[in-house]
Amino acid sequence: MKCDKCGFENKNNAKFCTKCGSSLTVKSSKPANSQSNNFKYIVIALVAIIIVLGGLIGFLVMGGPLDLTQVSNDTQQAIPSQATQSPASSGGDEDVSTQSVSSTEVVDEKSWESIGSYSGSGSGSQTISVPAGKIMVKLSAYPIKNYATNHLYVTGSNGESGGVDWGSKSAVETRSDSFTYTSSSEEVFTIDFYETVNWQVEFFRYQ
Repeated sequence: MKCDKCGFENKNNAKFCTKCGSSLTVKSSKPANSQSNNFKYIVIALVAIIIVLGGLIGFLVMGGPLDLTQVSNDTQQAIPSQATQSPASSGGDEDVSTQSVSSTEVVDEKSWESIGSYSGSGSGSQTISVPAGKIMVKLSAYPIKNYATNHLYVTGSNGESGGVDWGSKSAVETRSDSFTYTSSSEEVFTIDFYETVNWQVEFFRYQ
């Protein structure tokens, strides 16, 4: 190892110069490494500065930060507008389902409405013309006491009939009956009553 002061060549493992006694030290390569590391740090810093400047320029060009709340509101408003599209712009399956829902909303507003009421007393018969449709007949009567043949019968030309009667041992009280039928044409009914205090026959049509 060469002495820096006197230039004497010493052994490689010598710590002091044999000639002048100066301390022998190995030159460190750290400064070179330090300069290399410093260069890397400078490059990294420059890259970071470029990135920051790029973001700042983008911020200024775009006119400020993106408002996430506004984006969320716009998205929510856009979704219902698509959901409320008319069935005509959708597929065939959606048309079918829409028609199905509409059909279930149809409410039957029909009801039984009176088309004739007849009453009387005593004995006899009466003929009534009843129009076509779904018909309901209600009848009731109260008999004269102590008779076994008291009755009220209602018979139609279509074979439909109903009625009440009493036997010799029946309680003297009001009795009632009813029946329904459907006819596509007008029917004729005969009301036959015998020994009654009062009777009543009512005709109703479902309409």
